[in-house]
Amino acid sequence: MTYEFILVESQFQPHISLIRLNRPKELNALNLQLMQEIKHALYELDNNEDVRCIIITGNEKAFAAGADIKQMESKTAIDMLKIDQFETWDQIRKTKKPVIAAVSGFCLGGGCELAMTCDMIVASETAKFGQPEIKLAIMPGAGGTQRLTRAVGKALAMEMVLTGKFISAQEAFDSGLINRVVPEEIYLDEAVKLAKEIAQQSPIAIRLAKESVLKAFDSGLQEGLFFERKNFYMCFASEDQKEGMNAFVEKRKPEFKGK
Repeated sequence: MTYEFILVESQFQPHISLIRLNRPKELNALNLQLMQEIKHALYELDNNEDVRCIIITGNEKAFAAGADIKQMESKTAIDMLKIDQFETWDQIRKTKKPVIAAVSGFCLGGGCELAMTCDMIVASETAKFGQPEIKLAIMPGAGGTQRLTRAVGKALAMEMVLTGKFISAQEAFDSGLINRVVPEEIYLDEAVKLAKEIAQQSPIAIRLAKESVLKAFDSGLQEGLFFERKNFYMCFASEDQKEGMNAFVEKRKPEFKGK
C-alpha cells in the first residue's frame, strides 16, 4: 500500500519498525485517511515475523496536535455515527506487538489519545499533553476520558478534560502518563533504546505479557488474575521458554526465535 500521510520504515533497526506521522503543515492533525493508514501499517507490521517492536512518532514540533477539525466541522451526529471513525482506533488497540509512542511538541486531543493507545510513551522535554476538545464544545471520544483517568487519576484527568489544560512532559511523567522524559535531541533515540530492550526478549512471552497487562484495564482483579495465570502457563508451550531457562542455567545469553 502507498501511504500519503505516514512514512513507514519496516526495518528502521533490527526487529524494530517505525511509523512517522507526516502532515507537518497541519501539525500532524489526524484525519480519517491518516488513521486508516496507521491501522493498515500496524496490521502489516504486526504480521511480519521479523518485527518485534513498533515505534510511532511525529516530528520535533508535534506528535499530533489533535483531530482534523475541518473534517468534522459540518458533520451531524448521524454523519459521525455512519463514519464510525473509532473502529479504526479499536483495531489499532488490537496490535499484538508492543507499540511505543515517541513524542515531541504538541500531543493534544486525538494525538494524546493515539499516544495513550500505544503501550509506552517516551517524550521530549518540549512535549505538551492535553485534551482541549472542551474548547470546541465537544469532548474526547477516542479514549481520552477513560485512558487518561486510568493513567493520571480522577482529579487531574477531570481538570484536563473540563478546562482543556495542557501539562508538560515532566508533569505527565510525575503523574504516571508517560515512561520517561529526555532532551528533545534524543527522544527518538531513547524510544529506540527501549524498543531494543524489548526486541531482545521472547516474542511469544512479550505478546502474552502485553495481553495480560492490558487486561488489567479491562477487568476486575480476579478476572485479570485468571487471565494472567492462563498466559503464564502458555509460555511453557514455547521453545523460547526452554531456551531462556537453559541459557540462564548455562550462564549464557539466550537466542529467542519466537517459537
